[in-house]
Amino acid sequence: MKSPAPVPWLAAPAASRKRSLAETAHCGTIRGMEDRILIDPAICNGRPVIAGTRIAVQTVLEFLGAGDEIADVLEEYPSLTREDVLACLRYSSHLMGNHFTLQKVA
Repeated sequence: MKSPAPVPWLAAPAASRKRSLAETAHCGTIRGMEDRILIDPAICNGRPVIAGTRIAVQTVLEFLGAGDEIADVLEEYPSLTREDVLACLRYSSHLMGNHFTLQKVA
């Protein structure tokens, strides 16, 4: 079975969506991230990663959350750029801008 094609970080749940992120920029997409953050079911179990790497956005955010500076992250992951780290922050900020509710299931 062929795995689905990689999708940009903010792909709509509908499989029929064909518009690029650039076309939907007026809908609240953050320009400049479509080439930095990637979600591909075949890479890291579909977790958001920095494009061209297997470095999860969560990993970068955990470094920053632990008090490390961007320079520390770049030292640990020399393949990353400052813009990659900032894209991780923008990605998480965009996610937190959504409204979530938790419901007890059982």
